[in-house]
Amino acid sequence: MPVSRPPPKSTNVRSFGARAARAGLRAVSAVAPDLAVRAAGRLLLTPPRHPAPQAERAGLARAEPLAFRVRGEALRAWRLGCGPAVLLLHGWGGRAGQLLPLAEALAAAGCAAVTVDAPAHGASRGCIASMIHFADAAETVARAVGARAAVGHSLGGAAVALAAVRGLELDAAVVIAAPRGPAGFVTHAAAELGLSERALGAEMERRLGVSPDALDLPRLAPPGAPPLLVIHDPGDREVPFADGAALAEGWPTARLIATQGLGHRRILRDAAVIAAAVAHARERLPRCGGCGRLATVAAPEPRCDGCAVADDLWDRDRRLAAS
Repeated sequence: MPVSRPPPKSTNVRSFGARAARAGLRAVSAVAPDLAVRAAGRLLLTPPRHPAPQAERAGLARAEPLAFRVRGEALRAWRLGCGPAVLLLHGWGGRAGQLLPLAEALAAAGCAAVTVDAPAHGASRGCIASMIHFADAAETVARAVGARAAVGHSLGGAAVALAAVRGLELDAAVVIAAPRGPAGFVTHAAAELGLSERALGAEMERRLGVSPDALDLPRLAPPGAPPLLVIHDPGDREVPFADGAALAEGWPTARLIATQGLGHRRILRDAAVIAAAVAHARERLPRCGGCGRLATVAAPEPRCDGCAVADDLWDRDRRLAAS
């Protein structure tokens, strides 16, 4: 059964050409509805690419570049700071550089912030993306760098939660202005383009292998879910505050912070929001069993870099003495 919710606005539909796109698809729908639905399905999976401003390019130039592969496509990321890794994932049509203020704050707090260009975004390759593609990227990068905490904005936040649902082990997660799932976008797009919501939902299921309604995060939170901080603004015009509230209510370990006057994008640059996200992640990351600092090595037991080196030297000396 479809889940009733206020639909978030589809930035795909608005960025595709607004009036021209709507008029064109409506015209096609009148004579070839199946063709119009297929075109809309592709449209909803095609993100806009916006050039990064100079400030973002300069900030990333000071970071360590990283490269991964997800679904056979090259994925770009950047690491700032030293310490336990924290994954950062932007939203639809966004870029890794949009999370630089948060990355810099995490680095100053003793963490290594790894901020990612999602598939088909920024410098990463690919032509299509979705909440599933984003979650695949989150899982791949988090496991490669050993991230035990993750922060996502908008669709990136939903993807972080979905990755946790699918088994990504995290000690903490933060979602900022995140939708509860993709079904609301399908509802909005169908209305904007004059298409059948049921037909468009079926087309998305055909393309992604799962129904948009089956990705409703408040109903998917696992019993062992990581502590989740949900930050959302009631004045958000892109993703309804009700989505964040529903996610916080449905997630067994969630806490909701409602901001005021920050909307959907300014929320990423707000000092109080950044401080709350950093504190939520840092306070829950593993501590070194030797000295109590933040651990960078999780197994066989948590160790910071210094204690890990000391342990290795001690083990080496014992082996030499035994021989």
